Amino acid sequence: MIEVRNAGFEVKGRKLLDNVSFSVKPGEFWAIVGANGAGKSTLIKLLSAEQGATSGSVHFHDRDLRKYKLKELATKRAVLSQQNNITLSFTTQEIVLMGRYPFYDADPTQRDLAIVDMCLKKVGIGHLKGRIYPTLSGGEQQRVQLARALAQVWEIENGLLLLDEPTTGMDLLHQYETFQLAKELTRKNFAVIAVIHDLNQALQYSDRVLMLKGGCMHAIGLPENVLTEQAIQEAFGLPVQIIQPETTPYPVIVPQVAPVPYHLP
Repeated sequence: MIEVRNAGFEVKGRKLLDNVSFSVKPGEFWAIVGANGAGKSTLIKLLSAEQGATSGSVHFHDRDLRKYKLKELATKRAVLSQQNNITLSFTTQEIVLMGRYPFYDADPTQRDLAIVDMCLKKVGIGHLKGRIYPTLSGGEQQRVQLARALAQVWEIENGLLLLDEPTTGMDLLHQYETFQLAKELTRKNFAVIAVIHDLNQALQYSDRVLMLKGGCMHAIGLPENVLTEQAIQEAFGLPVQIIQPETTPYPVIVPQVAPVPYHLP
């Protein structure tokens, strides 16, 4: 599916990523984790071809990513960025329809419109179809963008979905629905790569985890092998305890932070 070979990215002598290598297969959900500035969003940009690696390479379906034309690439993978600043008065339906642009020339077909409706319902915003996008809350806008990305890959075989902090602005319910949807896609042989800040969500939903620190690979592998107390403290500078409650089938990561006393003036 996608293979990263010793990839790096450098700007004005500063290495944002260095010597990153991993391979993602169809049907896998990968979580990219790390502290702020670790290189997570830069990696997503390399995987999406928004930026080109300054060293190493990224191969997608056994072809160097640099060999793809953008339109061809748009028919094989979709990207959900952490920021989507749209101020024009597009409706929700029009935003989601943008995901179908690579598949028609002038006017959308009835099939395109049907896919848009299915994706709106899939993320629970069918009732927002006619709403003007800038009038929506931040969480609603993010769900619209998720529906757009979903519409783009809806009919793709062995498609790739790249998610950069996909649950930004979402409430707790819709965060978990988003990751459940991602897992559903992997069962249809999609590959999903997501930047995730909540380590418990990464532990619960991902098949593999790549932990970055300072632009380098700090740990990679199964969630339970990467998201350890030691690795988390090394990468985030935060002591944690991992416990196994009797009522959950997966462990829980608990920060070990002493409460800060508050003194009234």
